[in-house]
Amino acid sequence: MRDLLIVSTFIKLLLIPAYRSTDFEVHRNWLAITHSLPIDKWYIEKTSEWTLDYPPFFAWFEKFLSMFAALVDPGMLEIDKLGYASTETIIFQRLTVIISELVLFWALTRYAKYFGNKYVNWVIAGSIFLHPGLIIVDHIHFQYNGLLYGILVLSIVEAKRNNLLVSGILFAVLLNFKHIYLYMAPAYFVYLLQAYCFVQTNNGRHFSFKRLVVLGGSVVTVFAVSFGPFIHQLPAVFGRLFPFTRGLCHAYWAPNFWALYSGADRVLIIFAKRFGWNLNEAAISSMTRGYVGDTQFAVLPTVEAIHTMIITVIVQLVVLQKLWRKPTFDNFLSSLTLCGFASYLFGWHVHEKAIMIVLIPYGLLAVNNKANLRILIILSAAGIVSLYPLLFQPTETPIKITLTLLWFCAFIPALAYHVQTPLKNLMSTIEVNYLYGLILLQFYTGFIHDIIFGSGHLPFLPLMITSIYCSLGVVYGWGYFMLNYLLV
Repeated sequence: MRDLLIVSTFIKLLLIPAYRSTDFEVHRNWLAITHSLPIDKWYIEKTSEWTLDYPPFFAWFEKFLSMFAALVDPGMLEIDKLGYASTETIIFQRLTVIISELVLFWALTRYAKYFGNKYVNWVIAGSIFLHPGLIIVDHIHFQYNGLLYGILVLSIVEAKRNNLLVSGILFAVLLNFKHIYLYMAPAYFVYLLQAYCFVQTNNGRHFSFKRLVVLGGSVVTVFAVSFGPFIHQLPAVFGRLFPFTRGLCHAYWAPNFWALYSGADRVLIIFAKRFGWNLNEAAISSMTRGYVGDTQFAVLPTVEAIHTMIITVIVQLVVLQKLWRKPTFDNFLSSLTLCGFASYLFGWHVHEKAIMIVLIPYGLLAVNNKANLRILIILSAAGIVSLYPLLFQPTETPIKITLTLLWFCAFIPALAYHVQTPLKNLMSTIEVNYLYGLILLQFYTGFIHDIIFGSGHLPFLPLMITSIYCSLGVVYGWGYFMLNYLLV
């Protein structure tokens, strides 16, 4: 693992000068807000459009980082300096991501130790720490997901060790860093209720009210510590955490079920015009539809937030019924991944980066059986390629492709060896052809589109094609995973 840390750190240091998204300015602004203002102003400050919209623990994390930022370049901590990006600021913020990711490294070390200390577990740990999606999102695009997934993996490891109270507390801490992990909360609730609150005695299993109080009290304490200082600003805090004014799909459709739904609507417009069907003209005027406001469809029925919630809950209940009946650790790990998967596939205004909430925990399941490894390959390929549009500059194209190819060449053969299946016999013909299609997709989006239409013309078309094609792989992987989980 030491060699892994050295290699990964070297790669990430080389990426310091790389492209950075507006998320870089988002986090610089949060440094400025938490450093310059009293806490009762943190969630109402709006000088910048990039307002603080993460839970309080992450705000305190930014406050902690700002103490060191003040020593490096005080200019980055001035709220009015929008878009400030001195060399010192860039290096400082990039290094904070690398250093905070040590939490993930520590968590994966514990994973490899407590999951049997087998060689394959070290391979899995390396595959997660060097995951191309994580490098793209954190070390180029710019976010702090490594820290957060580190807390998640620590919680999973404690569940494996049967330290269920500690696992629940860690997950509560995670929720107060980033609320997207609410996607996984139903699995935690069911598993902890069944595996921790029910106690096995000589007379059978009995519900322990004492354990429920201890567990509930511990979780409430975490939330009280987090939100307590903001007790008088709770409406403002929750208004930032849960904005419901956005549309069904993000400007770049995340490769989920709604991308296929939106794509089908675009195709049906052609038939509707030809056969004289009724059309929603307002929906035709916008290709992106869904950056903000209500998402409209020209032919298919409009989808509201309540519809996505109902579908998500139904899919999660299908998953959770097995966990309730058989509350084993393996079922817990599968169900929390599938709960996150359901929210990604059917949720409201899902960002493309959220695919990592599926890929990271699923990586821990990769070698449970041959089917899991097949699913991992499809999901990883589709998921990683779906992140490519985040790095839209030509200079980053060789980087993202090289990282992906090296990752697959380094880790997939080793995992295939563990399940005792040659790579050539692992995938079906359709699955292999789908992977070849991802290569053709990159040729089109990177070269052919500009040759045919010219640079700058129809810019949403490559994004739409990428989203729809990747969503086919993601939905296929989900369906395969669901069947494998429910039927085995």
